[in-house]
Amino acid sequence: MLKLPLKMEKRYLIRGRVQGVGYRWYTLGIAKKLKISGNVRNLPDNKVEVEAKADEKILELFKTFLKKGPVLSRVDEIKEFIEELHIKDGEFKIQ
Repeated sequence: MLKLPLKMEKRYLIRGRVQGVGYRWYTLGIAKKLKISGNVRNLPDNKVEVEAKADEKILELFKTFLKKGPVLSRVDEIKEFIEELHIKDGEFKIQ
């Protein structure tokens, strides 16, 4: 019997120099290339929040890109949470 990969939903809180450096646009581009559903947004406390839905292995790869960030960014910390976010398949956007 063929087993399909199981999709999961994760929320990431990224702390560092991640606002005003193109981090959300960078994240959008990576998410689209990896076919990840979800969203990214700036938070009032200068962190960035990412909600993502994909296969577990894809999300592991995605996190490596989140740690790297665009050229002008500096990621000091990423907190990762597995949650039921009810993300609609097929769309990733900046909020």
